[in-house]
Amino acid sequence: MGGSLEMTDHGIRKVAVIGAGTMGHGIAQVAALAGHDAVLCDVDAGQLERGLAQIEANLDKGVRLGKVDAGHRDQAARRLRGSARLDEAIAGAGMVIEAVPEVMALKKRVFREVADAVPADVVLATNTSSLSVNEMGAGLRAPERFIGLHFFNPVHIMALVEVVKGARTSPAVIDRCLAFVRGLGKDPIVVTDSPGFASSRLGIVLGLEAMRMLEAGVASPGDIDKAMVLGYRHPMGPLRLTDLVGLDVRLGIARYLHETLESEAFRPPAILERMVAEGRLGRKSGRGFYDWSNEP
Repeated sequence: MGGSLEMTDHGIRKVAVIGAGTMGHGIAQVAALAGHDAVLCDVDAGQLERGLAQIEANLDKGVRLGKVDAGHRDQAARRLRGSARLDEAIAGAGMVIEAVPEVMALKKRVFREVADAVPADVVLATNTSSLSVNEMGAGLRAPERFIGLHFFNPVHIMALVEVVKGARTSPAVIDRCLAFVRGLGKDPIVVTDSPGFASSRLGIVLGLEAMRMLEAGVASPGDIDKAMVLGYRHPMGPLRLTDLVGLDVRLGIARYLHETLESEAFRPPAILERMVAEGRLGRKSGRGFYDWSNEP
């Protein structure tokens, strides 16, 4: 294959991840640990520093828990670097994964800049959890290489990745991305671009109904979550999961799905609107449906 792609038997060698927040640094971590050269890029130097520090902390914790070999941690650290310059980060990459905030205009702007700067055979992937892959990739050069790769939080623990094919995504790119995801030790599913894909559409409606139950005084957050954990064998209840994802993130997705699907099932409950307005965003703010102030 031509261009700047650097291939190994298990996929693409160099991966550039744009956005050093929760999802971005998680993706860069698993890529480096799986043997890829990974560059984490963010124009916010403080965010970039925090992202790299969190990767180091995650890897060290993995070693302490016996889940990561110390030698593999050290190798991953050598393969990983950070950059505040987009042009530097994407140079020579075989895949560019965008993980900036869930704002369509922002994502489009990032991809326009990236698409014009890399060869046409470089895979461009968005980590969006619900926004339209078709809309995001519209007008890009070589749209057949554009795809969605929806990772889950925390990336280094969660096994699922949604591979979201757009209307113009080529079968060859889908196959390459499936191989890439499996090479990370993840388990992919393939979905067609549709509002909320599979996971967000199902997960959001469950989470919003749990909030409505809380509003109505049906049960406490702990008991609502326990019902799903013990009754349906979910690994985590919908309210605790919302705290981990971020109430602001969930609110943005709910608003988008309510508008695009025109379904009342996705109308954001008043409690969610109010808590976000109050700054109660979940774990990242220290308080959501649960108190996280004493969490490490």
